[in-house]
Amino acid sequence: MSGEAKSRLQELDEKIRAWMSKVKHKVVILSGKGGVGKSTVAANLAVALAWKGRPNLVGILDADITGPSIPKILGVRGQGLTGGPPGIFPVMGPLGVKVVSMDFLLPSDETPVIWRGPMKSMAIKQFLAEIVWGNLEYLLIDLPPGTGDEALTVFQAIPGVDGAVIVTIPSDLSQLVVKKAVTFTRNLQTRVLGIVENMSGFVCPNCGHYVDIFSSGGGERISREMGVPFLGKVPLDPRVCEASDKGMPFIVEHTDTPVAKAFMSIVEKLENMLEKQRPS
Repeated sequence: MSGEAKSRLQELDEKIRAWMSKVKHKVVILSGKGGVGKSTVAANLAVALAWKGRPNLVGILDADITGPSIPKILGVRGQGLTGGPPGIFPVMGPLGVKVVSMDFLLPSDETPVIWRGPMKSMAIKQFLAEIVWGNLEYLLIDLPPGTGDEALTVFQAIPGVDGAVIVTIPSDLSQLVVKKAVTFTRNLQTRVLGIVENMSGFVCPNCGHYVDIFSSGGGERISREMGVPFLGKVPLDPRVCEASDKGMPFIVEHTDTPVAKAFMSIVEKLENMLEKQRPS
């Protein structure tokens, strides 16, 4: 590596430390595999945190460089990041949630990001260093599935990560990879804040009847086996997909549903856990 490149990396690291010092809690959202609704969970948790008296004090970084989806879920697609002193400003989402994503930099829906790992890692570092995050109480980082370059970059670049929330579904296959995600997090000397079991049974929106679709109890079982907290179950509801397609966070549009109540319960557990961990 040339001296110029080393100097650039040191500059980025210094900027990351400066901006992250203004963020009280940094929480990573990850999963061992795709298809578990991790980004939907991350987006709704961010909105729930803002809803609880934190307008403009919650941010979410979409760290999935090649498959960004947070802007769609939060209804801010088509907007762009704006620049000016002292840097680049995030897009404002529902309830003042600050959103940063590669999606804001792509010229069209058909434009792919064809990058190797080092370029993706550099993009994440630039998002952390160049974005004017401001004073935040919570920054959620939504990682792509798996335990690759993006995940390593986030855990290693952000000082003082409070911990990780791991999203799974009740199926046996998903449980296998959750164990890997827990071990990965621990190997990076980071706390596993807990496991969220998404798509945990189906609640009929008309009659309220409950049916297990992807088995049941997998998230709780893994939590016991791995010795990590279980944060809660989020049931299936077809309106979650509808809300995401419309760009309306589910908990905003359907506040009294079992899904919305599950998200709020998970947020309350995280708040209690993090405030005890790092009292203000």
